[in-house]
Amino acid sequence: MSVTSLDASSFDAAVASGVCALDFWAPWCGPCRMQGPIFESVADALSATPAKFFKVNVDEAPEIAGRFGVQSIPTLVVLKDGVETDVRVGVTPGPALKAMVEAALA
Repeated sequence: MSVTSLDASSFDAAVASGVCALDFWAPWCGPCRMQGPIFESVADALSATPAKFFKVNVDEAPEIAGRFGVQSIPTLVVLKDGVETDVRVGVTPGPALKAMVEAALA
């Protein structure tokens, strides 16, 4: 399972159905650089599931961040069929992120 970057043109179609985990981040953000490998390891751990994992650079897609009320990064959002099911702000440990995604899959 790979983590895909989304921008404004690809976002809505990508998250319209199924379970999606979003990592709102920016390259200049230290905590985001800590979250990135955690996010990728959870994506790998859940590769046998239908969950999709996406990164959204808030500098390149501020309109998407605005739609989700992202004010601090990293922010992780889990969607199910386009509807928000869970949000965490700040560096989120792998087990907590995995539980967020698994709850949406259940």
